[in-house]
Amino acid sequence: MAPVAMRSAAQSLSGAKPLSYWLDDPARPAPEPSLTGDERCDLLVVGGGYSGLWTALIAKERDPQRDVVLIEAGEVGWAASGRNGGFCAASLTHGLGNGIARWPDEIKKLEELGTRNLDAIEEAVAKYGIDCDFERSGEIDVATEPHQLEDLQEMYEEAEKLGLAEHMELLDAEAVRAEVDSPTFLGGLWDKRGVAMLNPAALAWGLKRACLDLGVRIYENTKGTQLASDDNGTAVRTSYGRIFARRVALGTNVFPSLVKRMRHFTVPVYDYALMTEPLDEEQLASIGGWRNRAGLGDSANQFHYFRISADNRILWGGYDAVYHFGGRLSSELDSRPETFLKLAEHFFTCFPQLAGLRFTHAWGGAIDTCTRFSAFFGTAHAGKVAYAAGYTGLGVGATRFGAEVMLDLLDGRKTERTELEMVRSKPLPFPPEPVAWAGIEITKRSMARADDNGGRRNLWLKAMDKVGLGFDS
Repeated sequence: MAPVAMRSAAQSLSGAKPLSYWLDDPARPAPEPSLTGDERCDLLVVGGGYSGLWTALIAKERDPQRDVVLIEAGEVGWAASGRNGGFCAASLTHGLGNGIARWPDEIKKLEELGTRNLDAIEEAVAKYGIDCDFERSGEIDVATEPHQLEDLQEMYEEAEKLGLAEHMELLDAEAVRAEVDSPTFLGGLWDKRGVAMLNPAALAWGLKRACLDLGVRIYENTKGTQLASDDNGTAVRTSYGRIFARRVALGTNVFPSLVKRMRHFTVPVYDYALMTEPLDEEQLASIGGWRNRAGLGDSANQFHYFRISADNRILWGGYDAVYHFGGRLSSELDSRPETFLKLAEHFFTCFPQLAGLRFTHAWGGAIDTCTRFSAFFGTAHAGKVAYAAGYTGLGVGATRFGAEVMLDLLDGRKTERTELEMVRSKPLPFPPEPVAWAGIEITKRSMARADDNGGRRNLWLKAMDKVGLGFDS
């Protein structure tokens, strides 16, 4: 990029707060007190993000008499649940393509369950009065390179063949630019019902309130540090006490699991995003008005996701997926100026008509990824502990499904969910260091080369595809 353009991108970031826009909200609820001393309950939920919140809520919906406790190491929604893009997808498999490649015999059932799951989220938002700007506006996968048009055409034809294209529409350049206007857009595939846009932090806070109203006891700033079990149940040690429970559901995702043997199945990847100031009427008109308020994502391996907020800001995120040697987790890594600058440059390449627009927030954080890009499930401690992890950036919707799976497993129920091959199987674990770091770096560079080479995958990526290994954001 030319020095003048780079300076312009840098200037657009000069006043950006290093904080998730969603969490920078005066309506943010006060935290519940920490646990001190000992507690007893029927079900202990560890983790106060979507995974844990849905588990606690559905547990009480299934059995109002069940005594449920939820603990959270920080504040509810402070991590990935409060800093994501707010794309709430029906897909349980990180997209139709990944689902077809991994579970071709189950894909129709998985898509059906995913649609029912998204419907249930919409119903819960209405039932509990959760004010989270929920809009079932869909998502458009846009092509910015000629070979991506062919990929989108093939995906549409595959969906048609499976009877899954009812709410999909292929868009040519004129049609996609009538929705959102960028000179880089060559076409798109619009899934009109399979994705909702929402305010992610407000959803987490609304679920917290719903849980409290149903009688869930929530302790924030209460980290679970150790888990043990015997014939009578389980015990989880916290900073200032212990919790004795008949059953435990782990919704810790990117953070190290209390079931230590599961730690090699996920790695933390850092994802980053920007939020603009609100667009005025002239600026909004210059990009076509964003008529139907669909979310967008480009079709590259290193992709951007972007959407418009309720107050007409543009969230722009993705592209870089950063893994640090040894799976390092640190709040220091939440800010990455070189990535923010890169994202700003890419933003103005996509929307040159918005030159001069400024970003008010720039933030990042870790998500968990696994080698099959979508969640996996299981039990430990003779069935007294259940876990779900590996959502790979698509957990806003899928975590509700994962909550139901965990509760089915803990209750010993045989359901259409627990019979799925997706639920009964595990991804391949990541290798130990330094092999994990080297493999991820080679994969990232190969993916970038594929984007620059008409989508053609090199021998490394083809080998990874063959054995079911991968890396994604």
